[in-house]
Amino acid sequence: MSTSNLHIRPATPADVVAIFGMIYELAVFEKLEHMVVATPDLLHNSLFCDRPVCEAIVGEVDGEVVTFALFFHNFSTFLCKKGLYLEDLYVKQASRGRGYGKQMLVALAKLAVERDCGRFEWSVLDWNTNAINLYQGMGAELLPEWRICRVTGNALNHMSAGT
Repeated sequence: MSTSNLHIRPATPADVVAIFGMIYELAVFEKLEHMVVATPDLLHNSLFCDRPVCEAIVGEVDGEVVTFALFFHNFSTFLCKKGLYLEDLYVKQASRGRGYGKQMLVALAKLAVERDCGRFEWSVLDWNTNAINLYQGMGAELLPEWRICRVTGNALNHMSAGT
């Protein structure tokens, strides 16, 4: 997968440190770095164990990884088909404005079509207007009536105990 000077390819174990660095940069960008408990080892295990829970693609320019997308399959009961869910896409600050984010989304959409997915979905923070404009410009529909529900940490433990 290659477009212009950005070469897009599946991530390899050698990319884990670069991807992890961008994950932390993304957390800083979203003002959520206090929530990062991930490590390169945990990321490696998630991507490259016997039964990976997620996949990643990277985009590189002149051998340097400048963008990544981490994704996994979900399932739609209404369509009775798997979907592709984009967990995170990040382009390094110095590489923004060159269309790399769009190229990564196109590569993921192609992958979703190749894998016969019924949907390609992701979330976006409501204040990230640059991303929202890009996504809408590419034909994505924002679903304002849907809200993400999340249970983590102690709340997850309490829920699992029925309390």
